Amino acid sequence: MWRRAARRGAILAAPVHHTWRRSLHFRVVAITLVTSSLLVGAFAYLVATQSTNILFERTRTAAEAQLRGDAGYAAEQLQSFNQAYEPQVQRTLNNIVSYLSRGRPDQGGALVALTASGHSNLRTVQAFDVSPLVSADLARKVANDGRISWQIRTQDLGSGPTKYLVTGSRVPTGFGQVELYYIVPLSTEDQTANQIRTTVLVTGLALVILLGVLSALVTRLVVKPVRVAARTAQRLSAGLLDQRMAVHGEDDLALLAASFNQMATNLQRQIVRLEEMSRLQRRFTSDVSHELRTPLTTVRMAADLIFAERDEFDPTVARAAELLQAELDRFEGLLTDLLEISRFDAGFAMLDAEPTDLVPVVRRVVDRLDGLSTRAGVPVELSVPETPVIAEVDPRRVERILRNLVGNAVEHGEGRPVSVALGLDESAVAVTVRDRGVGLRPGEEKLVFNRFWRADPSRARQTGGTGLGLSISLEDARLHGGWLEAWGAPGQGAQFRLTLPVRAGDRLTSSPLRLVPPGAVPGHAPEQPPTTVEVTT
Repeated sequence: MWRRAARRGAILAAPVHHTWRRSLHFRVVAITLVTSSLLVGAFAYLVATQSTNILFERTRTAAEAQLRGDAGYAAEQLQSFNQAYEPQVQRTLNNIVSYLSRGRPDQGGALVALTASGHSNLRTVQAFDVSPLVSADLARKVANDGRISWQIRTQDLGSGPTKYLVTGSRVPTGFGQVELYYIVPLSTEDQTANQIRTTVLVTGLALVILLGVLSALVTRLVVKPVRVAARTAQRLSAGLLDQRMAVHGEDDLALLAASFNQMATNLQRQIVRLEEMSRLQRRFTSDVSHELRTPLTTVRMAADLIFAERDEFDPTVARAAELLQAELDRFEGLLTDLLEISRFDAGFAMLDAEPTDLVPVVRRVVDRLDGLSTRAGVPVELSVPETPVIAEVDPRRVERILRNLVGNAVEHGEGRPVSVALGLDESAVAVTVRDRGVGLRPGEEKLVFNRFWRADPSRARQTGGTGLGLSISLEDARLHGGWLEAWGAPGQGAQFRLTLPVRAGDRLTSSPLRLVPPGAVPGHAPEQPPTTVEVTT
């Protein structure tokens, strides 16, 4: 039952908790209401308690004063009697009570009673039965103490429960002592205290409501411009650069709106300027790449002719022909990469997806880089499933990604083996390429995909790269709706993971292969390279 109640309470409190987190207006009003309620409640309790105490003290003081006078009157009437057995004593007691009585206590009057606890022949004289009101403890105090004693009693004497102030005092006589009790109903005082309490509570409640309304209005005046600024900022971040805040008045909020508008104008100006510069840069890259194609084709034809006849030349000229051919290959590769980058920047890159078996694609990439791996002394270990791995991809772009990843791994392999693995599950396929070279320092796993970035530009390379391969590979992966991620650690090499959806257009949620290799621990030395190249399936 308690769990069910707690669950129901959590369900009911969820909207309030959500509103508390999302709304500054609600928080300020709620805090104001709670704080003011506590303060007003404490003030109301203090005022009501003090008022009740003041009324009671006033009534008790008046009752004690009246009792003193009545006790003096009774002592004066009884001073002529020396024996309690005199026949006139009881009659005198009756006359005293009759004279001093001021009505029935249940009707708002005060009651007087005379008792003679030390004289068995004298009976208690009272205009009304006060035995329920005079307790044994009070009677003992009055009989034994010379001071006035008092007590508050609650009793139902026929008109409902009522509080009474019972005061008692000894009356000295010639034959001993008798006790005089003065009983005052506190109905009027209780009513007055209740009225004061009700008035304070109603006034406090009205004050709390007024404070809540005022805090809501004041907070709204402050929060509304903030909300407008937040909505305007969201529209600006969404690309609506012409959005501005309305400026009213000359106060601090108006200054905030004007400053925000000025900031938005400056941002719009800078963004437009940067977009124009980016557009000009893309156009320049594209135009230069296209314009260089024509002279490159001519130079390529001449270079091919010279390269084909190099055996008839002097060895120095033949070597120059070979260098010319290699540099033309690099230059042509650079132009191709620049053109591809310009297509991505302009948004003209198109995906030609078709069901493709990735096993032969991966094998083909490894086979084509066999010469490079042999020259670098880096063995390539291949692990692919025996069954076909079918996915809707663009085979040309996937092959280009894998060629870049495996080529970079071989180039940075430091003579240690490179591992290439292919995996799949129900929704995704993945390829990991692991080298065991110098690795990546913390933070470089993001930088490797930047254009023209190199971890160590001064190192010699077996092949000359353009610095655009990984950037183009990342764009190819995004065009498929996939991921291209990197992991690296100093001394343990690096691993790149390409994850693509099985069906074109699906959204990836996980990858069938791990990004961090099993057993990768910072600080461990890399494995020793084998002496032969092994290609395993």
